[in-house]
Amino acid sequence: MSTSIRNQIDEFFREQGMHAEAVDIGRGCEIFTDEMERGLAGAPGSLKMIPTYVAAGMEIPINEPVIAIDAGGTNFRVCVVRFDADRKPVIEDFKMHPMPGTHGRLSRNEFFGAMADYIAPVVDKANKIGFCFSYPSEILPSGDGRLIRFSKEVQADGVEGELVGKGLLEAVAAQGRRADKSVVLLNDTVATLLGGKAARANRQYGSYIGFILGTGTNTCYIERNAAITKVPSLDHERSMIINIESGAYGRAPQGMVDRELDARTVNPGEHLFEKMISGGYFGDMALLTLKKAAASGLFTGACAARIQALSAFATRDANEFLEDSYGAGVLAACCEGEADRTAAWYLLDGLFERAAKFVAINLSAVIMKSGGGADPCRPVLVTAEGTMFNKSKSFRRKLDYYIKDYLEDTLGLYCEFIEVENATLLGTAIAGLTGCV
Repeated sequence: MSTSIRNQIDEFFREQGMHAEAVDIGRGCEIFTDEMERGLAGAPGSLKMIPTYVAAGMEIPINEPVIAIDAGGTNFRVCVVRFDADRKPVIEDFKMHPMPGTHGRLSRNEFFGAMADYIAPVVDKANKIGFCFSYPSEILPSGDGRLIRFSKEVQADGVEGELVGKGLLEAVAAQGRRADKSVVLLNDTVATLLGGKAARANRQYGSYIGFILGTGTNTCYIERNAAITKVPSLDHERSMIINIESGAYGRAPQGMVDRELDARTVNPGEHLFEKMISGGYFGDMALLTLKKAAASGLFTGACAARIQALSAFATRDANEFLEDSYGAGVLAACCEGEADRTAAWYLLDGLFERAAKFVAINLSAVIMKSGGGADPCRPVLVTAEGTMFNKSKSFRRKLDYYIKDYLEDTLGLYCEFIEVENATLLGTAIAGLTGCV
């Protein structure tokens, strides 16, 4: 029975254009790399390849304090960090506050004033500030960044287009405090790379990558300045971290469910890759797939009716079902018998398989572009954050397989995945201490 059901699910996926077998990792890497090259040259494409002006090879000062700020979608974290003689981080004065603008609309002065209030207890404890600002920003050679737009439901008038670091320091000065400080602005992916590098400072690696796969996705890596031809004034003897903005990749092959899901979002046609692989969308993709399968007769009548009645399904629900198809989860409750459970399992497993191949393309292309990993004793270190990457057992098992099969056995390149506690704060502190390229 299981083989027959598997064959039916395979045929369903082919009809929908969603089968993992249609994803060619080698060809996908070629296309992804082409988009990276176009972005580095400033040519039209879906990967922006944003210069960060942050280096990854600078020496970390010993016992010099830096104020580390992490402004995320929900929380605003602040602390003072220093690195001891062994390059181990010491985190002090840690506080967490609500992100300004998440609990009601603010004016420009209120927005920057709230941030100045948050850092007031530590503002005189360091002369340098590392500022992880997880909103689309144009990073400038000075280290500051100009906010392009808010996301994540933040509401603050008159802030878009402003220099974030400058606005913060002006608010600090307006409160009568010393504001003669340097500020380095970066995003969470860059901070993750730097945090992972610091955590493994005593180990040799071929290069470094920061990768986020949680609610959304993004990737960064270290690129030679000579390859960033859209900025000809750069010193070609040096390198910097490039923020790929990989969630916006637009050349992955879409299936029918991908297109339907995209059309239902608030930003159709944008961030297509993110909608195909990240945890913030995977549950919706799974629910659409289950409902299409139910309409195609792949479940018994009672089960199909229950699935069609579902109004929500999250990535955690998919993980829960794959780990225990007889448990108390929402999908298990829909199933009438063995055939229903088996069909649902193959459907969810197939979606994770496809996502894993797409992520393998993303990471393999970036590892190839980094120029590292040919020596197995010095693999590329991939510091990975996000629940989709680190908590989904089915996804990780499949990704590890494709990395071994394609990256190692086919290309002869090697990488190592790690998760680092407080990677964002540590990387932010390092950027603040070492400054810009």
